[in-house]
Amino acid sequence: MTDQPPQQPAPAGHPLPPPRRGADWMFGGVYGTVLASGLLAALDQKGGEYTPFYDASWVLVTAATAGLAHGYSHHMTTHQAGSAALRWRLLVRALWNEWPMIAATLPTVLLLVLAGVAHWESYGVTAVGLGLNTALLFAWGSFVAVRVGYRLTSALLIGLADATIGLAIIVANALIK
Repeated sequence: MTDQPPQQPAPAGHPLPPPRRGADWMFGGVYGTVLASGLLAALDQKGGEYTPFYDASWVLVTAATAGLAHGYSHHMTTHQAGSAALRWRLLVRALWNEWPMIAATLPTVLLLVLAGVAHWESYGVTAVGLGLNTALLFAWGSFVAVRVGYRLTSALLIGLADATIGLAIIVANALIK
């Protein structure tokens, strides 16, 4: 999926650019889901001590850090002339627009917290989490494609392409471990 194009300067009388369109914020869902999958696979070490609460906290910290870095980089690449107050408001808007990336990691975080509370085995949690995230990637891709105007068949193929990213993480996890 593509990133949001640079924002155009705000028209006179409008101190901030408009918020992202609906489809634009949905792209963060794909990024966050891929991020959560990669972290889930990487944090589960065969033979190591299983620490689901620790893993959940690292998924959240990494998602928040990635969101901050992504928002900040968008802000820096769309520099606009204006007062310092305007630039700070633009920075805050750019950072706020990254919330979907963080929100998309929450199913994985919730799964890890439940695993810690219920004392589930790491292998099963990782397998379920990677499967769930692959299904979520399919859903994100299909939903975004329908929202931006693709026909249902094309949208399902786009969802399948997104799910392929999740499948690649599953295969990489199996090969590496």
